[in-house]
Order: sequence, then C-alpha cells, then structure tokens
Amino acid sequence: MRLLVAALDRELVAFPDELPGFDRLVTGPGKLQATHALTRALERRSYDEIVVVGTAGAIHEDVEATVHEVTAAIQHDVTDLDRVVGQHVSLPAMLSFGGRGHTIATGDHFVDDADTAAGIRDLGATLVDMEVYAYAWVAQQYDVPIRVLKAVSDRAQDGAHSDWGETTDACSVLLLERVRRDYDL
Repeated sequence: MRLLVAALDRELVAFPDELPGFDRLVTGPGKLQATHALTRALERRSYDEIVVVGTAGAIHEDVEATVHEVTAAIQHDVTDLDRVVGQHVSLPAMLSFGGRGHTIATGDHFVDDADTAAGIRDLGATLVDMEVYAYAWVAQQYDVPIRVLKAVSDRAQDGAHSDWGETTDACSVLLLERVRRDYDL
C-alpha cells in the first residue's frame, strides 16, 4: 500500500476519493503541519512508498509549467549559528531521495516576490514550496521511500497568490494524469 500525500484538499480536487492501492493524507500547509500529520500516519500504518503530489512555484525561468519529479529538498527559511542561509542548526542542509530531478526549496511562507525568489534560486533550487523538506525528513526517519511530483502553479513572483488560485485545479488534473500513468491506474 502507498500513501498519497498533499498539503491541501485543493491540490487533490481532480483525484477520486478512492485510488486503488493508495491511502490518502492531507496534512495542511507548512513544515510543522506536514511533519505532524505524516508522522502520525506512519505511526498508525506502514507503507511501501509515500507519493507526494502538489503545487510549487517555479523560481528558474527554464522550468516549464508542467509536472516535475523532485529528488532533493533544502530549506530556504533557516540559518545556522553562523547565519548561513539554508543551513539548519541540526538538520541536513539537503535531503536527497531520488535519482535525477529538481531540487525544491521549502519554507513556511508562500513566495510571491521576485527578490525572494532570486535569493532562493541562489541556494540551488528550481522550485519552491512549503512542505517537501518536512515530508522527506519524516520519510527518512521511518525508512519509507518517498516520491515527490510537483505541478508548477506560479512563478513565485508578484501576483503568485492569484496565479496559484487560478491554476491549482488544472495542476491537480495534471498530477492525477501522471499518477495514473506512472502507477498503471
């Protein structure tokens, strides 16, 4: 059995209530809610794989507005004792969990500013979200493989909130198509 994970119900709007071979978990937005909900789910049941789906902002101009495989996560909203951005006091700077794919920068605020996006891009990420680092960290603590599929909903620039609201339903359709294709559903 796999666990299908999303931060918000809205990201799963195109998905049927029941997907063969998958349980479903909606965690709520942000790293704390993601950590708490996924930890509780993994305490209740073991899974063969965690499949995360959701939206992300593209912070690199070459990233197309489609579904992308994410294989590494960093945090853009932490600093260590030496004030190095992206370095946490006690957590790894980067979590890798797959082969070739995108690096996503996770933080607890919605990025909708060109200057902020440029600073995050300088950390080596191409996408930005609010949960993936937390999901990956929890999955590694429980030794459960994780796969992350993110649909680009916006460009993390001015107006990104509006763009996200307008594109989320279409992103959900793209994510469902990818899950159905990749898992023969």
